[in-house]
Amino acid sequence: MLSFQEVLPTGVKTAGPDRRSAGDRRAAEALRRALGIDFHLFDGASGDRLYASPEQPGCPRTAWGPLCVEVARRGQPEFLEEEPPFLVLALPLPETDGRATVAVSVFVTRPVDPVEDLSQPASMLETDPQEAACWAAQQPLWTPDSLERMGRLVLDNLAKTSRIEQLEQETHDLSLNLVGTYEEISLLYRLTQNLKISRSDEDLGRIALEWMREVVPARALAIQFLPVDDAEESLTQRGRTKSLLIARGECPLDDAAFSRLIERLGPTVRTGLKVLNGATTRDPAWPFPDVRQLICVPLAEGDNLFGWLAAFNHVDNREFGTVEASLLSSVAAILGIHSGNIELYRQQSELLAGIVRALTSAIDAKDPYTCGHSDRVARAAVLLAQELGCDASSLETMYLSGLLHDIGKIGIDDSVLRKPDKLTDAEYEQIKRHVRIGHRILQDLRKLDDVVPVVLYHHESWDGNGYPLHLKEQDIPRSARIVAVADAFDAMGSDRPYRKGMPDEKIDAIFRAGAGKQWDPEVVDAFFRVRDQIRDIMRSEHQAG
Repeated sequence: MLSFQEVLPTGVKTAGPDRRSAGDRRAAEALRRALGIDFHLFDGASGDRLYASPEQPGCPRTAWGPLCVEVARRGQPEFLEEEPPFLVLALPLPETDGRATVAVSVFVTRPVDPVEDLSQPASMLETDPQEAACWAAQQPLWTPDSLERMGRLVLDNLAKTSRIEQLEQETHDLSLNLVGTYEEISLLYRLTQNLKISRSDEDLGRIALEWMREVVPARALAIQFLPVDDAEESLTQRGRTKSLLIARGECPLDDAAFSRLIERLGPTVRTGLKVLNGATTRDPAWPFPDVRQLICVPLAEGDNLFGWLAAFNHVDNREFGTVEASLLSSVAAILGIHSGNIELYRQQSELLAGIVRALTSAIDAKDPYTCGHSDRVARAAVLLAQELGCDASSLETMYLSGLLHDIGKIGIDDSVLRKPDKLTDAEYEQIKRHVRIGHRILQDLRKLDDVVPVVLYHHESWDGNGYPLHLKEQDIPRSARIVAVADAFDAMGSDRPYRKGMPDEKIDAIFRAGAGKQWDPEVVDAFFRVRDQIRDIMRSEHQAG
């Protein structure tokens, strides 16, 4: 908590009745909505009181003004004073109109009786004790921790709103500068219409470059995307593991040279726009002679950097100006936000996949004889789905389906799962329950809506003799038909306590005989086309186990 003694008083001036700017009013209204109370406002540079809320019990400007200057300097929420039941919170607002403003409000931390004597805490607020007690009795109660957390959340939201307003203002200013140039205005609109989570940042980047060539007078436009993932292999949604340069026009640099250019520009290019013209590029020490004019702006979202957008060499050999620089900044902001969304979605997918793998490990731990079965089935199912032409999203779903297809075995008695002999009819009926158990486990997880049908139906047969519902042919979801073949292959090829794994020739014969009866013939045909790859997966997994 700040102490008045820590801050040298600097002649605080008396403020007028209400000197709030439009930005201050918007921020104060946002604070009221979030915290349910009006705030005083102080100038963060001078300590002047800009606004004294009539809803507050008091506002001692002489004591609080200098403290607010320090709060603005530190840039984080601070408690100015505490005299139970009162706690004074100061919040440094995002700068608007070039002015730093600090919002201050009094909060109540314990129940108060309207007739309670609050002489001491009221003196802190320079107000009447009885009025302070009546006011406090009507206020909601806060703990310091919850108040500070809420304050930080509100400030974070205000900062984001301020940034959005800043971007909107930049777009507005750009539009004014480009009056009469429909193509330049429509470029930003068309990009925002293509902000779909299913579209990769690289795809949107290529679209942006094509459209920007119509309006930016540059001989080349380029985007370098940075790596976002260090994983060498992943069957879920995968991020870039290497930098990637995409360009349109006569780009003077390849990916490696672009990286050297960024290094040469120094750390400032990571946080803001960089414009270079002849004053820099004509220097004999300039190491990129084919780069005569340059605009370079980072693709960023918050603290996350995803790459750079660059324009090279003006078509008329003139200098790039503020119009081109503003357009690239706006496009880069859109691309950076989109890249941030894509990366967040990828990380969430990886987290989900990790949780799923943990669940499958729990399944495998119940039955040591089938350890690794779920992962092998998942990998084989992905290969089959690829062969059948499934898209990338379907492949991710297929992988998760393979991992979770036997999740219901968690609910099967260990003595049945681990029985070293052939199962009795009653025990087999108990095993068959695992599909419904798995369905119940996953049915409320919306992220796994496409996986649940596989869990429930992967033991259905093409001819209707499977379980649990005796579905036939196309009534069985395609993903379940694919997993059924992968599951059967691993089951037949793996050792069991009561038998050795079947030889490849016997497995092939069983699949040929069962195509059109137990299994979808189209999936069986795909199996034979990628049979060697699937067997390599199974062998490598068994050896690793």
